[in-house]
Amino acid sequence: LEEQLRIARDVQLSLLPKAAPRLDGLDIAGLNIPSEDIGGDYFDFIPIVEGHLGVVVADVAGKGIPASLIMAGFRAFLLSEIRNNYAIRTIFAKVNNLLYESLKEYQFVTAFYGVLDVARRRFTYSNAGHHPAILLRADGQQRHLKSGGPVLGMFEGTTYNERFMDLAPGDILLLYTDGLVEAQNQAGEMFGRERLEQFARANAHLNAHESCEAIYAEMRRFTEEECLTDDTTIVVIKVLPLAESKD
Repeated sequence: LEEQLRIARDVQLSLLPKAAPRLDGLDIAGLNIPSEDIGGDYFDFIPIVEGHLGVVVADVAGKGIPASLIMAGFRAFLLSEIRNNYAIRTIFAKVNNLLYESLKEYQFVTAFYGVLDVARRRFTYSNAGHHPAILLRADGQQRHLKSGGPVLGMFEGTTYNERFMDLAPGDILLLYTDGLVEAQNQAGEMFGRERLEQFARANAHLNAHESCEAIYAEMRRFTEEECLTDDTTIVVIKVLPLAESKD
């Protein structure tokens, strides 16, 4: 069994990006920490056409080898539909039907997928039953990105919608899985979205990679090093002031 779990973990890690993309005006990083049980977390940065980057965070219901195999299938379906240049809402509708045909009744995937238009600093997204991404505006406002539709693979013929928003220098986008916000301390209290938002805003001076590491460390501090039963995935996208744009 240990050998099978090792193989499942290797499969899971092989699906993750080897490095964060370097894009003018943006600072992007991702972090995945697998649990002992091996969950079904996945994140990726997907080049589409020049100046456009797909960003996905997803989570399979369940753990272990079945979850890692389902996530591999989801990734293959998603990349295939993205290559067809469909709109995000159409991509999710097609991936949903493919998963519906291949999964058992109790199996499903939650996912958040968005596309960054680098030149226009525009983010178009759809949320398929996933924890809402958080947009922390530089002016102190915040938005929870919920628009989309239900989980993937549960219902046949589901439709999804998409929305877009324009990003401004100083804005921060946070994408994550339930392993972060639902992590509990010894008293049974969850880390929670509000605590995540407050910590990220208080540490807005960190770069994206440092922010991912600091958020994870803060969650572990909160849980008092309790054994984590679910994977933790964090993606941070920071919109840089023009003077800080990368070469």
